[in-house]
Amino acid sequence: MLDVIIFLIIVGLGAGTLGSIIGIGGGIIITPVLALMGFSPAHIASTSLMAVASSSTSSTIAYSRQARIDYSIGLKMVIFSIPGSIVGAFISNTISLEFFKISFAILLMLTGIYILFKNSILKKKSNNQLKSAFSLLLCYAGTFIAGIISSLFGVGGGIIFVPIMVLIFRMTMTKAAPTSQLILLITSLIGIIAHILLAKPDFFNGLSLAAGAFIGGQIGAALSSHIGEKILQKLLSVFLIAVAIKLIFDSIFNL
Repeated sequence: MLDVIIFLIIVGLGAGTLGSIIGIGGGIIITPVLALMGFSPAHIASTSLMAVASSSTSSTIAYSRQARIDYSIGLKMVIFSIPGSIVGAFISNTISLEFFKISFAILLMLTGIYILFKNSILKKKSNNQLKSAFSLLLCYAGTFIAGIISSLFGVGGGIIFVPIMVLIFRMTMTKAAPTSQLILLITSLIGIIAHILLAKPDFFNGLSLAAGAFIGGQIGAALSSHIGEKILQKLLSVFLIAVAIKLIFDSIFNL
């Protein structure tokens, strides 16, 4: 029992640190660990969301002190991510573990590719801030989808939140990642409430992960303005793609 607690705290610590630095939410690391441990989709999502909420709370506090959060844009996006998080919680209670693994593996692949090429993708933003009705519609539709992904997989929606803020609102990464943590905080809390109402989460494992993630959030926020992201991004991308392949193989051989 003690070894499980220590293991989950370490996983939460690493996930919280990386999630805070890159702004994508630590659940992208925690969820595959829980999936490989054989948890049901609903338990994976709800347990991981506890760690995401803890990490994003820690990061939001730290980034708030650094005055790096754009509350206006963040709260506008939250309005659309909240209903998505409720929908995602409902969906997670209706799918099988095999389908969950394959779907999540695809998300991991896309996330790994995004992180690997994030700098080149975000550098291609237009010189003028996009304010058209279509751009805003795309922004809030993407935010709603990110809310669904957050509660369905327990990963937060940073992979969508950050590009939206950089490409559409022309925010710098030093503002977008911290603002993403604020959105993740509120979205994950709503997702946790929805999951509690639908099914009992694994509070023991969730709190163990949350303890490590909270410390990791502080570490990540402190390191974010000093650490070189390129090597970290490459290592994380390789890790996510490798885990995605592992999940796909597991699902195929279990069919």
